[in-house]
Amino acid sequence: MPPESPTAPHAHPTAGVYLRVAIVLVMLTVIEVGVFYVPAFHPILVPALLFLSAVKCTLVVMFYMHLKMDSRFFTFLFGGPLLLGLGMTLGLMFLFGAFALRK
Repeated sequence: MPPESPTAPHAHPTAGVYLRVAIVLVMLTVIEVGVFYVPAFHPILVPALLFLSAVKCTLVVMFYMHLKMDSRFFTFLFGGPLLLGLGMTLGLMFLFGAFALRK
């Protein structure tokens, strides 16, 4: 198999794939709203919403920004700074007490 080239032809997803991804995104949004309004989830509200948002962001980037079909270099170019920003955000949240244990 030849190495992946940015100009090599590749199969694009069909309209059905985009509709399925859109349905998953809507379901994740409904879960986010549910997590916010259910009092039992309040102790884990921030981590749960961060996780759900990260999943949605990943789906949007993979399918609607076409990183799934592009070269792995572009995935690294987008994913590296994203992970760095996520790490910095979580570090600042720990530093300023967003995850402090409450009695």
